[in-house]
Amino acid sequence: MEIQPIEAIVYNQDKINIKDVIAPPYDVIDKNYQNELYERSDYNIVRIILTKEENKYKTASKYFEDWKEKEILIKTKKPSIFYIIQQYKNEKGKLIERKGFIARNKIEDFSSKKILPHEYTMGGPKQDRYNLVSTAKAFFSQIFMVYQDDKQIIEKEILPKYINQSPYINVTDDLGVKNIVYLIDDIEDIKLIQETLKDKTLLIADGHHRYETSMKYSLEHKENKKAQYVMSYFTNAKDKNLVIYPTHRVIEKNFGKQTILDAVKKYYNIETVKNKDAFLEKIEIENKKQITTGLVLKDDDNFYILKLKQNANKEINTPSELQNLDLVVLHELILKKELNYSQEELMAQDGIKYEKRENTAFNSIKENASAVFIMAYPKMEDILNISKAGLRMPQKSTYFYPKLLSGLVINPLE
Repeated sequence: MEIQPIEAIVYNQDKINIKDVIAPPYDVIDKNYQNELYERSDYNIVRIILTKEENKYKTASKYFEDWKEKEILIKTKKPSIFYIIQQYKNEKGKLIERKGFIARNKIEDFSSKKILPHEYTMGGPKQDRYNLVSTAKAFFSQIFMVYQDDKQIIEKEILPKYINQSPYINVTDDLGVKNIVYLIDDIEDIKLIQETLKDKTLLIADGHHRYETSMKYSLEHKENKKAQYVMSYFTNAKDKNLVIYPTHRVIEKNFGKQTILDAVKKYYNIETVKNKDAFLEKIEIENKKQITTGLVLKDDDNFYILKLKQNANKEINTPSELQNLDLVVLHELILKKELNYSQEELMAQDGIKYEKRENTAFNSIKENASAVFIMAYPKMEDILNISKAGLRMPQKSTYFYPKLLSGLVINPLE
């Protein structure tokens, strides 16, 4: 894979407090949070990535040009790669420290097998991002890419040179994630990063819509060399701190408790657990042996462990790589076959909600949900096997946390 440094535009930290202008990706910002970020600063990146004014793409482009003119946004002195360490504590209080870097990669069609998608995308978000890129002529958020390097060359040979230096950016976001950024503009260090990734295949972990937007834009602007590259964040699959979180399924249609239990009994052996912590722990333990999913029902104090019956997944008319994925089994056998959800309903989240936050999923039972399926943590090996086979997982299958901040780096296209 061809990697290049970014002729980057960044916030001028002599004029602004970086904490006031960063934001998470546009697709995780709700209306209230959008308003909060607007109030926080006249220069918050949300005004560009999720504009609330009329003619939002022209308005976003106007903000971008205005901020450059006022030198709120400035160019880096040299083309650079941005090494980023994200530190946070998980629900058990353990410190997680995910490492990676932001650079540009050559845009490749999926047919080349150099870049592998793993989830399906929807048309609306792609058109929205395309309109923004086309009008503002820049990428404001990164694609999240995963590569495999068993030797961990970048972590062992590049990072130690910078770790004791003063960071270029050091900011804690609203979720308590500390983002420490080092600017790499040394030619030899950049060459080593390029050399390390030149024979690597990339997996799109997050940002499928943005990547497909970049593909479309590059094809329509073949004369523009900068448009043939996209800004991405790269992290090593061999890093133990790369944690993939599940996305749970909240059933919002009004099914009775017995209807759901009768449906799952056809395909799963059911075990009852009384304690929530034991329930969550057992899902992970059992899922290492066989496909296992959790179930919580409205007006029921029990927690149900669902262990797939032998060969039950063979009923699914799909390649074996997908038959062995818990979400495919749940979607095909329970949601579609037994509960009669259509593919369109699942894609549009009509009568079903995909919830990343575990506590929110549990709390939905007290509100309008009739059931919640608690998914096990996805395995990187499953994602890679599915992607390498040219297949894709159901939408919202994985959740890579923490999200990458918008506002750290901007990649101009002209």
